[in-house]
Amino acid sequence: MIQTTQELTEFLAGCKGDFKALDTEADSLHCYHEKLCLLQFSDGERHALIDPLAIDDLSPLKDMINESELWMHGADYDIVLMRRDLDSIPPVVWDTQIAARLLGVRKFGYGNLVEHYLGVELEKASQKADWSKRPLTEKMAEYAINDVLYLKPMVDMLLAQLKEKGRYEWFVESCAQARTKVLDRPQSKEDPWRIQGAGRLNPNGLLYLRALWYWRDGEASEWNKPPFMVCGNKQLMAWVADIQSSKPIELPKHFRATRRKSFYSAIEEAQQVPENLWPQRVTAAKRRVKDEAFDEACAALAAKRDQVAEELDIDSSLIISKAAIEAISANEVTAAEVLMKWQCELLGI
Repeated sequence: MIQTTQELTEFLAGCKGDFKALDTEADSLHCYHEKLCLLQFSDGERHALIDPLAIDDLSPLKDMINESELWMHGADYDIVLMRRDLDSIPPVVWDTQIAARLLGVRKFGYGNLVEHYLGVELEKASQKADWSKRPLTEKMAEYAINDVLYLKPMVDMLLAQLKEKGRYEWFVESCAQARTKVLDRPQSKEDPWRIQGAGRLNPNGLLYLRALWYWRDGEASEWNKPPFMVCGNKQLMAWVADIQSSKPIELPKHFRATRRKSFYSAIEEAQQVPENLWPQRVTAAKRRVKDEAFDEACAALAAKRDQVAEELDIDSSLIISKAAIEAISANEVTAAEVLMKWQCELLGI
C-alpha cells in the first residue's frame, strides 16, 4: 500500500519494461460526492495499491498516466475517474474486455476472463465495498490487487490469439475508438432530471418530476449518500402520477419529519411556477421513412453481418449495431462515419 509521495515516486521509478496495468475503485455506491479512492497498479512483476486519499502530491502518478500506454479491463469508467479526479488521460488504453470479445469470448467480465484463461476463480465479496474506508480489510486489499495481478499473463495470451487469428489490427482500432468515445462524452448531462419515462409526461408532469428530482438530489447531497438511497427513479415517476391524478401521496415510513417537510415544500414551489415556465417535452427527431427499400437494405446488411459473425464466432453487434444498420440503410450517414475500417472491410462496404 503506497501512502506517501516519496513511496509513489520510488515505486514508479522502479518500473521496468513497457507493460503497465491500472484499475480504480471509487465510492459511488456509498457517497453522494463520489471520489476516486484507490488505484491498483502493476508492471507485470510488481503490484501495488496506491492510496489517493492519503498521498499529498499525486503528480508522479499523473505524469505516469499522461505518458503511458495502460492496460485496463472495461476502461470506460476508469478513464472518466482519471480525467475528473486526476486531470490525467492515458494517450493509449488497451482494454482486455475488447480483446476477449474480438476473440469470441461471451462471458467477458474480469473474473470470467481470469477463470477462462488462467483457471483461477476470484473472490467477489468486496465488489460493492466502501473503498473510502481506512484501513482496508485484508479481503478488500486482496480483491483490489487481484484486479491487476492476473493482467500480464492474460494479456500475453490474448495478444497471441489476436495475432494468430489476424484480429490484432481490429483490436488496435477498437481500443482507440473506445477511448475517443469516452472523451467525447459530455462530462455533465443536460437536464439530468429527464429520467427514463420522462418522455411520456406532459409539461405539467415534467414540472413535478423536475421538482422532485432536485428535491431528492438535495436530500442526497445533505446526507452524503447516493440519490438512489433516498428513493429510486420509479418511485419519482409514481409520485408524479399520483400528483397529477390527485391521489394521496404515501411517503416511506422511514422518512424523517424534515425530509417529509422538504418533499411537500418542493411540490408547493412547483405549483407556483407559471405555465409559460414549465419544462417542455424534448422535440422528437424527424421520423425515419421506413419503406420497402429501407427494409430490404436493412435485411441485406443484417444478413451479411450475421453470416460474418457466425464465420468468425463473435457477437454480431461487434461488427455493426442495429442502430448503425438503420442509419446507413436510411442514407442518414455513410458507413465510414459510423464504422471502423475493419468493420467496413468485413461487411464489404
